[in-house]
Amino acid sequence: MDTIQHLDEQNQTTRQRVLKTLLLRHHCTVNELAKAVDINPISVRHHLNKLEAEGLVTSLEERHGVGRPRRLYQLTETGRELFPTRYLRLTTRLLTQLKDQLPQPMVNQIFAQMAKDIAADYEEALKGLPLEERLELIKRLLGQEGFSVEWEKQGSDYLIREINCPYLQVSQAHPEVCSIDQTLISTLLSLPAEKVRCVLNGDTHCTYVVTNQATE
Repeated sequence: MDTIQHLDEQNQTTRQRVLKTLLLRHHCTVNELAKAVDINPISVRHHLNKLEAEGLVTSLEERHGVGRPRRLYQLTETGRELFPTRYLRLTTRLLTQLKDQLPQPMVNQIFAQMAKDIAADYEEALKGLPLEERLELIKRLLGQEGFSVEWEKQGSDYLIREINCPYLQVSQAHPEVCSIDQTLISTLLSLPAEKVRCVLNGDTHCTYVVTNQATE
């Protein structure tokens, strides 16, 4: 094996051990990491500097009695996302239990209220805006919620396409979740949004139609 390649692989393994130690212990000093990973503190600092530059690790100072404060290192949210989670499985199980325990109309009401609660966060920003400016702002706001959205005008109608949906994996088992984005769009626009295409039906993306009632 090439010496440089061997060193690269060794560094990668050490890097993974540093990240995993921070995951398990939540925060560590350089010396604590050096002991846990079994390398010298200088090498630990080298890896931490790189990980901080990549946005995977952050640090803060903590005072503990007299003397200089110590620096603690911890994973950022991006760093934690490198490790497998069970959020999807947990969400699916929670929704299954919810549907088993409650009548369907109540479940639908819960999803609708979730969408209205999200919309309420953006109510002030949308107030008084013309429809097309609302659509542009909604495009950015939905992007913050994890959606990728495009829209276009066709006559008096507006087509709103969701190129991707953050709820897709959950909605495949629980299609009721799809009502969240539909209610969200309708609430943000103060106009009914009709779904005409859906990925759950085999379409490439979800599409909603909104009619500008001011032109009717």
